[in-house]
Amino acid sequence: MNDKLRITYRLAEEGDLDEICALVQAAVAEMERRGIFQWDEIYPAREDFLNDIKSRSLFIGQTEFQNTKRIAVIYVLNKECDEEYKTAAWTIQGDWRVLHRICVHPDFQNQGIAKMTLAHIEQKARDLGAASIRLDVFSQNPFSQRLYERAGYRKTGEANWRKGLFYLMEKDLR
Repeated sequence: MNDKLRITYRLAEEGDLDEICALVQAAVAEMERRGIFQWDEIYPAREDFLNDIKSRSLFIGQTEFQNTKRIAVIYVLNKECDEEYKTAAWTIQGDWRVLHRICVHPDFQNQGIAKMTLAHIEQKARDLGAASIRLDVFSQNPFSQRLYERAGYRKTGEANWRKGLFYLMEKDLR
């Protein structure tokens, strides 16, 4: 990672919504350029992010970029999950959190931000009393799969949603 790049994390506010949506649009274009058709105009939508802001579960990571504060990464951390999560073979007992919609702006990709943000998220979850983090990752997104596997997440099940097969994963935070 670029040693000069510093990220400051905070809860997202409604005033961040346009920049968050622009970040996601740029990331979708980059994913599609790489043949990953995970997100689109249906999901995640502006309304999803607005609901995340209202529920105080959407966080942003900001950095200075060309003398301007920019959102480099976003993520959602809460206890919400789809019904399909019930089919997974979760092994970690105790409280847990679910990680959703982690996304790094293409201008900041390949600089270690996702790895750094994941470590931040894990510490935040520990501070909230969670013994584990649960998430789902698109089976056709090798970059995200590699990130989670290298960080110690393990597959506990599968789910089929509108875009195809997703792997359910968890990590022990204890």
